[in-house]
Amino acid sequence: MDWPAVADVVIAGGGVMGLSTAYHLLKKSPGLRVVVLEKGPFFGCGSTSKAAGGFRHQFATEINIRLSLLSVQMMERFREDPGAPLEMRFCGYLFLLTREQDVEEFRAQVELQRRLGVPTDWLSGEEIRRRLPMMRLEDVIAGTFCRRDGLLSPMDLVNGYTAGARRLGGLLFTDTPVVGVRTRGGRIEAVVTPRGEIATPILVNAAGAWAAQIGQMVGAELPIVPYRRQYLVTTPIPEIPPDFPMVIDFAQSLYFHREGEGILTGMSNRAEPPGFNEQLDPEWELIHMEAAIARMPLLEQAGVRARVVGLYEVTPDAHPIIGRIPVVAGFYTVAGFSGHGVMHGPAAGLLMAEEILDGRAHTLDIAPLRWERLVQAGRFAEYNVI
Repeated sequence: MDWPAVADVVIAGGGVMGLSTAYHLLKKSPGLRVVVLEKGPFFGCGSTSKAAGGFRHQFATEINIRLSLLSVQMMERFREDPGAPLEMRFCGYLFLLTREQDVEEFRAQVELQRRLGVPTDWLSGEEIRRRLPMMRLEDVIAGTFCRRDGLLSPMDLVNGYTAGARRLGGLLFTDTPVVGVRTRGGRIEAVVTPRGEIATPILVNAAGAWAAQIGQMVGAELPIVPYRRQYLVTTPIPEIPPDFPMVIDFAQSLYFHREGEGILTGMSNRAEPPGFNEQLDPEWELIHMEAAIARMPLLEQAGVRARVVGLYEVTPDAHPIIGRIPVVAGFYTVAGFSGHGVMHGPAAGLLMAEEILDGRAHTLDIAPLRWERLVQAGRFAEYNVI
């Protein structure tokens, strides 16, 4: 593939955000010269390929719920648009609540979710114990379940948008990091890579955990911080039923879901320092597994089939930054999804295409997600962070 000296749009980042944005730009404006630059050896090799693969509507803020509603609708049409297979399993998310303050908060969330059309059920502790007899849940007070939540293959999203963008004329490069950005007169002028420069008036920052570094290249402060997260997948556990949901022990940020014939389980380390460390933390794995076995004793009999370590890209309010960054004309960002990026990738790419080509996203109002909110008073925050 010849190196493009000029492009209408350059996208830094070849995960689900960058590829979804590329596809929707090209679909909306045929003939647009769109270039995607992935710093790693394959598309989606950053956080996307290491995601646990869940999607949910059970959020605490209206904008996150609306992002989920839009994204899930788009994913259900994935075989038609962009025209690729996508494995989805609507097994549901079941939140376990063990603290009274969480019960009160989640009751309000269920009201909001139902008002927006999400079929979330409120469950008593006894109902949950009947549903999950293989788990120890004596301390569970109540919980919530949504049958429209579930699991998907993150790399199906990546592969579908990659193929779709290429089919529409996009130029996609791996092993090509952005190492600099040239500006002139307060505007984006060119993107610098080890392969050469690309002259462009528009740069989309879809670099995920590395998005703040791209922002620094144009003098924009993006409060997006990387945090290590890890999970493991067990060998087969025959006692786990096929319809086992995504189960989240909310107070512990501990989760379980069926993965093949085994269980995928993870737990967020709230004391984890920020940084780009993607090495396994064996001490935290022991802490995690002690908590996991206490909840699901069957795990004690299983082996470990795989371990995965990746990065969350976290903002102060656990919401993404989507839209233009007014520090420099032509600079846009779609990053900072704080652990729920894969599930919102389809919607985010569509909104970015509208923002760039129409001057403003209109399928959803992204005002709550703009960069400006993070430098103003009165921030809101997502309560349901795992």
